[in-house]
Amino acid sequence: MNNSRNKAPAQTPPSGGKGGNLIKILDTTLRDGEQTTGVSFNEMEKLSMAQVFLGDLKIDRLEVASARVSDGEFKGVQRIANWAAKNNHLDKIEVLGFVDNGVSIDWIVESGAQTMNLLLKGSYKHVTEQLRKTPEEHLADAKSNIEMATRKGLTVNVYLEDWSNGMRNSKDYVHFMLDGLKDTAVKHYMLPDTLGILDPDETYAFCREIIEKHPGLDFDFHPHNDYDLAIANVYYALKAGIRCIHTTINGLGERAGNAPLSSVIATIKDHLNFKTNVQENKLNTVSKLVESFSGIRIPTNKPLIGEFVFTQCSGVHADGDTKNDLYFNDLLPERFGRKRKYALGKTSGKANIRKNLEELGISLDPDSLKKVTQRVIELSDKKANVSLEELPYIVSDVLRTHAVDQVITIQNFTVSMAYGLKPVSSLSINYHDKVYEETATGDGQYDAFMNALKKIYKKLKKPFPKLVDYAVTIPPGGKTDALVETVITWDLDKEFRTRGLDPDQTNAAIIATMKMLNIIELKTI
Repeated sequence: MNNSRNKAPAQTPPSGGKGGNLIKILDTTLRDGEQTTGVSFNEMEKLSMAQVFLGDLKIDRLEVASARVSDGEFKGVQRIANWAAKNNHLDKIEVLGFVDNGVSIDWIVESGAQTMNLLLKGSYKHVTEQLRKTPEEHLADAKSNIEMATRKGLTVNVYLEDWSNGMRNSKDYVHFMLDGLKDTAVKHYMLPDTLGILDPDETYAFCREIIEKHPGLDFDFHPHNDYDLAIANVYYALKAGIRCIHTTINGLGERAGNAPLSSVIATIKDHLNFKTNVQENKLNTVSKLVESFSGIRIPTNKPLIGEFVFTQCSGVHADGDTKNDLYFNDLLPERFGRKRKYALGKTSGKANIRKNLEELGISLDPDSLKKVTQRVIELSDKKANVSLEELPYIVSDVLRTHAVDQVITIQNFTVSMAYGLKPVSSLSINYHDKVYEETATGDGQYDAFMNALKKIYKKLKKPFPKLVDYAVTIPPGGKTDALVETVITWDLDKEFRTRGLDPDQTNAAIIATMKMLNIIELKTI
């Protein structure tokens, strides 16, 4: 077998291949993404995501499972296939199958799905060392399974597993397999960089070679991100003529994951001027949904979907944005259902503060603005995080005004916990000079406090926000008296955050909660 390792020319390569400028997307979050360590979706979660991926996001093709994994996986595929059939999406549902004498085929047929992605070996090493077969034997097995699947009404695509190593070390084998399969009923040939080994030069050279030597076939590219090159490799695969890319939401997947859909879509549109059917304004919402179901947090600096990627921290940048959007690029947050923000920290200038105050409807004279800016910088120097919702309190503190009153205050509270008993909290609050008291139990001390508070709010017939997220940060060093920062995200018509800082975690959460109550009462969200 051939052992050459090709490199693409340094200059920008020409585009080509079948399909024109419309790039199709196969998303494999529900199959490959579920191979992320610690991730397991139940059947209802898979159905919910499939409905959003196809209905709202407009994904072209959706790989939802691997055959034969479990009864739960089978039921999940059944639910998805049943829904898809009723909504004209069944041809978009795909399931990974194996060369196993028809067991996978029967599994997929019984599930109601109609497309099998048959896993074949894309490198000579995998065939001879893992399967312990000759290339001719493997090809014969593949053809037999393809024929069996088509006879039972399935559409068949094939994965050439370890294709990237195959192209590096055994090209003759890869071409042998493609030549042997070209007259079968295979619809798409999927080229996976299974171990994420490729660089952009290799990706271009290998994809271009495959397309030129097998011009009648349709190829997909399936990248992995082990060297953090997945998006660069997608770019060059498209340059070479590939017209279908495999992605996952948030880049989920084994090891370093797969190519994130959000980055793929932006690259396709902004750098290659190609089109997709994906609704990019839905990407952020869908990313949050997958984050919730997977339990895998989106890094705050993750392009397009990270919490801080549309937040300007530098005062210089905020000032430039007021002067003809000098620090904007084509990645406008509104494209992705996001909003530009201006961080409050020690690099904040008056422009940052002014933009946040404008959002709150607060106007300050130049001298007062200078004082507030200095106070924000001082707090940031002490490692305190400042949120938009807390800015009115800083204004009040600095200017000694009544811009923000404490409409709701705690008179007193107790929280107690005893072994074998549920925690109990007794709470007394002052609301417009009237005292309200309640006692409740909970699954934890803060839960007991919140249950008592909710009882009071029920008496007051006032809406109570939903707790969306609860994050605790404890400084490193192991000191038991260290300050604990609790950041709570709430939802009442819109999401907002409050923070509490105290040596005791429960007290920090209660401080954040009381800030939340006053923010709602004063309508500063």
